[in-house]
Amino acid sequence: MSLIAAGTGTAPDDPPSLDNNGFWPAIEPADFREATRLDGTVTVPRLVQALQVAMADVNRQIADWQLAHQDDGAATLDAVAPPAWALPDHYALLYRRAVYATAHASLLERYRDVSATQDGDERGEAKDEAADDLRRDARWAVAEIEGRAHSTVELI
Repeated sequence: MSLIAAGTGTAPDDPPSLDNNGFWPAIEPADFREATRLDGTVTVPRLVQALQVAMADVNRQIADWQLAHQDDGAATLDAVAPPAWALPDHYALLYRRAVYATAHASLLERYRDVSATQDGDERGEAKDEAADDLRRDARWAVAEIEGRAHSTVELI
């Protein structure tokens, strides 16, 4: 007999929002749970912790970008004009993508299926690959916020 998390738990009531640093938007745990299709298997404390750590990580990565815009007079993200081709909430959308992808990757790594079978090992490897893909999505979102290309290539 093997133990495999089925992911069928009912989602609990999430806190209404997680305050941010005043520049970036607050994060809505219920929106994150809906966007990533997480159910009650992930408890509220773990979900909140994953989101707060992801917010801190992403905020650190784009701290210079934030500071530069604040120095130019933008007290909040709403005061930063998006590029002419972008949607009005361009930066907030990319920010949420970076935070959600980082938090989701962290949760996937910690909720690997437990099984004594080869099937369980394969599911765990699939989750590892999904976590890697999510971390790439987060890096790309941060790069887009900063106006950088998605990849850097160096000749060694």
